[in-house]
Amino acid sequence: MTDTTLARPPFDPELEAALVLAGAEVPTTLTLEMIPLMRQSVVGGENEMADLLAARGFVSRDVTIEGHDGDAIIVSVVEKEGRTGTGPGFFHTHGGGMIVGDRWLGVEGLLGWAERFNGVIVAVEYRLAPEFPDPYPVEDCYAGLRWTADHAEELGIDLDRLLITGGSAGGGLAAGTALLARDRRGPALVGQLLLYPMLDDRDESVSTKQIDGVGLWDRASNVMGWTALLGERKGTDDVSIYAAPARATDLSGLPPAFIDCGSAEVFRDEDVAYASKLWEAGVQAELHVWAGGFHAFEAFAPQSAVAQAMLAARDSWVNRLLG
Repeated sequence: MTDTTLARPPFDPELEAALVLAGAEVPTTLTLEMIPLMRQSVVGGENEMADLLAARGFVSRDVTIEGHDGDAIIVSVVEKEGRTGTGPGFFHTHGGGMIVGDRWLGVEGLLGWAERFNGVIVAVEYRLAPEFPDPYPVEDCYAGLRWTADHAEELGIDLDRLLITGGSAGGGLAAGTALLARDRRGPALVGQLLLYPMLDDRDESVSTKQIDGVGLWDRASNVMGWTALLGERKGTDDVSIYAAPARATDLSGLPPAFIDCGSAEVFRDEDVAYASKLWEAGVQAELHVWAGGFHAFEAFAPQSAVAQAMLAARDSWVNRLLG
């Protein structure tokens, strides 16, 4: 570990203990050379998910659709076995820093809502950087959203209750996809659930300087992820708002947003700023900054008091939005 450039908020004591254990499995700083190994370990676990879905009474099917440039990509449709009628749609864009992960990463967190509201989850297998740089990831996500809306009747989705959700890089892609849907007059969204979203490629915030060589997904990892996505365009004026939604100057006309993050993570300041810009544009947004939280802490310490509070806040928002 290196010394951080600036003093930072302390980690929550329960989370700090979990961080020590997590650090044995996930390096603080990731490099491009680590991507192949990370892709073997940082996945949603298709076989494990199959067992989990079966145990909870869910079924899934894969559908091949047209992604960016007409290339074939996969979406998975997940719903309760024997489900009838209509309900909300949960369009899911997974995390992984734009470079790792698969469509199953994060789906488990949606199952309770799909069950409660008789909903359908559609998870998109967008293509990853650096092999598929911007605009492939966000355009694949938008293609998946369009497919979901176009097939809403056969999927049993109420188009008035189509929600987009994603965490980390998936949160940034969800925000970018929502912007694309607004600007292309595409599918209307009832809300955007943005979990510690990755929004800004410019590496200029206080929080990015604070989380340097400490925690999970630190400053150097973040620079690497954005560089994989954008290449030499990173940090220049040649980056679209759909790739880096923090660059958007007009957030009017977007659906209500839920945004959360930790006080001790790289994304804190860009997430707070995005919520503020939504309010400025007259868009409803709910923001939670969890004291002492590192990036994605609820995945590593789900029984901690602060993780339980985080999950309860998300649940409350979704209940109010869809109930």
